Amino acid sequence: MSWLLERVKGHSRSGSDAKAFIEATKTEALGLLESELNRLVDSAPPSDKERVGTEFQGFTHLFKRFLDESGPSLQWDNIEKLPPDAVRDYNSLPTPTADVLQQMLSKLVVVKLNGGLGTSMGCYGPKSVITVRNDLTFLDLTVQQIEHLNSTYNVNVPLVLMNSFNTNADTDQVVRKYKNLNVDIHTFNQSCYPRISKDSLMPIAKICDVDKHPDAWYPPGHGDFYESFYNSGLLSKFVKEGRDYCFISNIDNLGATVDINILNLLMNSSEKGHEFVMEVTDKTRADVKGGTLIQYENRLRLLEIAQVPKEHVEDFKSVKTFKFFNTNNLWVKLPAIERILSENALQLEIIINGKTLNNGLNVIQLETAVGAAMKCFRGAVGVNVPRARFLPVKKTSDLLLVMSNIYSLKKGSLVMSPQRMFPTTPLVKLGDNHFSKVKEFLGRFANIPDLIELDHLTVSGDVTFGRGVSLRGTVIIIANHGDRIDIPSGAILENKIVSGNMRILDH
Repeated sequence: MSWLLERVKGHSRSGSDAKAFIEATKTEALGLLESELNRLVDSAPPSDKERVGTEFQGFTHLFKRFLDESGPSLQWDNIEKLPPDAVRDYNSLPTPTADVLQQMLSKLVVVKLNGGLGTSMGCYGPKSVITVRNDLTFLDLTVQQIEHLNSTYNVNVPLVLMNSFNTNADTDQVVRKYKNLNVDIHTFNQSCYPRISKDSLMPIAKICDVDKHPDAWYPPGHGDFYESFYNSGLLSKFVKEGRDYCFISNIDNLGATVDINILNLLMNSSEKGHEFVMEVTDKTRADVKGGTLIQYENRLRLLEIAQVPKEHVEDFKSVKTFKFFNTNNLWVKLPAIERILSENALQLEIIINGKTLNNGLNVIQLETAVGAAMKCFRGAVGVNVPRARFLPVKKTSDLLLVMSNIYSLKKGSLVMSPQRMFPTTPLVKLGDNHFSKVKEFLGRFANIPDLIELDHLTVSGDVTFGRGVSLRGTVIIIANHGDRIDIPSGAILENKIVSGNMRILDH
């Protein structure tokens, strides 16, 4: 059936015989899948059967759409120019008066996407428990932010963590330490879907036991938020409490704090009715692959690079044509989520993610993105926010920036130093071979250098930094294979290229 995958990607066969054959094969594939899923449900512990059955219904729906969709999800030539009011300038948003803040915040829920592991940075367990600043983790900083908000305005904004089966147990252990703080923390799990074989399109799992066979299962992307949030009962609970909006963001984005100006746009402006707000920010050379906003079929929607035909990838990367990219900071109306799910109107573009397991087996993960729901909501709009609201920590190069003196920490939020002349973030590239893992990265710095005046830093090879180093302007440090460079304590490098071999020996 691997040819069927090719067809789904847009290579359809022609002729009535081929069409009939394809339809028959699709029906057979769906029937076989449902039979396999029923067998897996039967193998689940009795206490899990209902939950697993509900999740598999979602997977079956996704799989059926995967089979039905042929060709690209959009026609490139039909992309329309963004209307003038499609993206608001953040600086044009009024700041609400103090007397309405408490009422506004009482209608808000903060959601953090907490399904990722720290393995790409050489860490075990949830990424949210990696230490990022002053011995505080992503989760510590998030809780500190919400506690400060609740204490300052005498409100009770709840914090909701969407975990995956990878992060749930560890996160539940960690959140216990916050029980005496002024924050109500709720957790729920996103779905756990079976990986399917690229060749047979059938689940590779033999029994429904994630712990025994973790490679056979996957969390299906953050687009699963809507249905999992609904299935958890939390959506209904918050709507009954009179809460109107949720603010969703990645837990590793340290710039994603509650913004009262955007909340005011949703709740108090004369143009209320925005069920969905996507925060976007100006593209730079580092962001050309990020999802962008387009107008398509008279609706605002998210366009990801995975949806772009190969011949238009360079067009997609053009900063002139597509000026903004999605920060994945989203504001969504809670009752609207209920309505869309009840109408079965949530149709998110499917991301086909192919992987090769350690045993050489080629598998497929069917995933969706949370921002892709934008087209399903009424009055969707973008807000072009300052870059400071997008501070993701994906690599140790990001970690270097957030640990440096470019930022100071105030009540769990990172604030750029007023000493920095330019409000832009430096571009930092650290070599994968020597800096990609957190432990090794930390071992290469006696302490974090002064980066206040840094514009661009590239480090490659076996390089270490002494104490009190200052990096300014553009600094490039390259140690060739077999060489080592030790930057001495107290060194000031300004617009310098350092290469070759430089060892500082103890005596």
